[in-house]
Amino acid sequence: MTRPDVVSTPARPGGDGGDRSASPDFVQSLARGLSVIRAFDARQPRQTLSDVARNTGLTRATARRFLHTLVELGYVDTADSVFWLTPRVLDLGYSYLSSLPLTDLAQPHLEKLSSRLGESSSVAVLDGSDIVYVGRVQVRRIMTIGITIGTRFPAYATSMGRVLLASLPAEDLDAYLAATDLRALTPHGLADEAALRAELSRVAERGWCVVDQELEPGLRSVAAPVHDRHGAVRAALNVSTHAARYSPDQLHDEVIPELLATTRALSADLAIVNR
Repeated sequence: MTRPDVVSTPARPGGDGGDRSASPDFVQSLARGLSVIRAFDARQPRQTLSDVARNTGLTRATARRFLHTLVELGYVDTADSVFWLTPRVLDLGYSYLSSLPLTDLAQPHLEKLSSRLGESSSVAVLDGSDIVYVGRVQVRRIMTIGITIGTRFPAYATSMGRVLLASLPAEDLDAYLAATDLRALTPHGLADEAALRAELSRVAERGWCVVDQELEPGLRSVAAPVHDRHGAVRAALNVSTHAARYSPDQLHDEVIPELLATTRALSADLAIVNR
């Protein structure tokens, strides 16, 4: 599976919808530098100067300055006119992960859940139009794309994403839908706004979500919300499996009870830590 293009330009729900660059506090050079880092992904881990300029919309001269600055800082390496990220970029995300008790709290719960079911499990948060994985236990690889911490997928096409979208205030959901190009990623995919809104209402009502082969053929996933001590949804937790291993009825009878027990336990731990 190739990473959908819709992932590349996330919009943050709940924003004012204005041009951030118009703010007197907006540092355009920082934004451009970050855009250079984000230009590298699983599809294009190594790029020429021309590639980076094209993918960021920067001029070649501007892209060159940012690339060589990042090389000097150790975030990018280069040889033979090709550039790539170094492991040092992980430092940028580590500060966030280390300040988020959720990641440490979730890991033992994910391990227990995966051990009980024999399936992979994950925790994700909403970031703009995407979900971002912040915790994962992989039992077997069931997708053509490898999932690691930091992997992003369009929220509307994933079980964790729909759980998180279902928890948004109405105005934030409206902003998300207005900024997102809904596309069916598989023949089973849901890409109609009215149908998605109806599904999100059902998810909010029942407290869990099943996505059946909408992100990738053969993949079924079920997710439920993780709440903080105030009852707000902080994250979503899922179990993913190959469609041949669990029918929809088996997911309901065997997997969802285990999933909900895990999210309740993690929510309880999160409530204690956040007191």
